[in-house]
Amino acid sequence: MERVTLRIPKQQIEEVEQMVETGEFPNRSEAIRAAVRDMLNEQDGNGTETTNKRTWAKV
Repeated sequence: MERVTLRIPKQQIEEVEQMVETGEFPNRSEAIRAAVRDMLNEQDGNGTETTNKRTWAKV
């Protein structure tokens, strides 16, 4: 597995931490991996979006 360093707004990482604390995910890394999997699953085989709007993209 590769290591990736990224910057996440404090509010978002606090929300991820809450999901870990409530047992939804075992740790932050797994929560972020799940988010990446969900994002990739929204793509079709050509790398284009399968829907008109990305539901996961929140800025």
